[in-house]
Amino acid sequence: MSYRPDEKDWMAYLYGEMEEGEKLKFESYIEQHADAREELGRWKNLRAMLSRADEKEVIAPPLFIDDRRRSVGGRAVYWLRTPYVKIAMSVAASLLVVILAGSATRTRMTISGHEFRLSFGEVQEGKEGQQNAASPILSEAQVQEMINTSLNRNNSLMQANLEETQKKLDASIRKNLALNSGRINDLLKQASTASQQQITQYVQGMRQENMQQVKDYFQLTSTEQKKYIENLLVDFAQYLQQQRNSDLELVQTQMKSLEQNTNLFKQETEQILSGIITTVGTPVRQETRN
Repeated sequence: MSYRPDEKDWMAYLYGEMEEGEKLKFESYIEQHADAREELGRWKNLRAMLSRADEKEVIAPPLFIDDRRRSVGGRAVYWLRTPYVKIAMSVAASLLVVILAGSATRTRMTISGHEFRLSFGEVQEGKEGQQNAASPILSEAQVQEMINTSLNRNNSLMQANLEETQKKLDASIRKNLALNSGRINDLLKQASTASQQQITQYVQGMRQENMQQVKDYFQLTSTEQKKYIENLLVDFAQYLQQQRNSDLELVQTQMKSLEQNTNLFKQETEQILSGIITTVGTPVRQETRN
């Protein structure tokens, strides 16, 4: 997969934000491509130009206020022209129109229970009494009778549907059994009418397939055993080499310690001999002087 840096990689490299691995890959790409080196020079020049650019302060534009709003009359007209005052005045005018229309048409609104009623003109008590008359209510026995009747009807319909479904299922099972028995009889007839030659051919084919499978199995097992023995021998050779190296290191260590002990013994012996020589030679010299 060819590597080609994009704009994000250029910016990360210029500002020192690139990771070490990516940086090495980027620098190797620059060394291999001359056009990449030229592009790097252009990016560096652009960065230098941007760093030399000075920041300028933005001055807010001046605001001019109309002198007419400073007067008392101009201030009142200004507040009347605001949208909030206009909306409030329009709502008040609408409510006034609705109140006048309701008083002219004798509009009445009544709320009783869960009912909201809007009427115009005089209210007639006779019609209102008729509307408030209670409707007849069914008794508990009648309601229970209606529920029982509905349940009986549903049970009978479900029983009829179940019986019809069972009949269809039995008929389908009998039909499938008849078809399957016929197919089995046909297969038995074909098998009985098969010749001895076809049977022998089938047996020979089965035998050849079995022999091929056995050969493949033995070949596979032999290759696996060979690989296992090779790996075992390699591991044993490595173990022997490691043991030899450790033995050599041990021998070298013992030899070094023996040599150090020998040198130490030699030094101690020389010191003892030099001490004996000095102690024996001193009285002899004194006697010769006397």
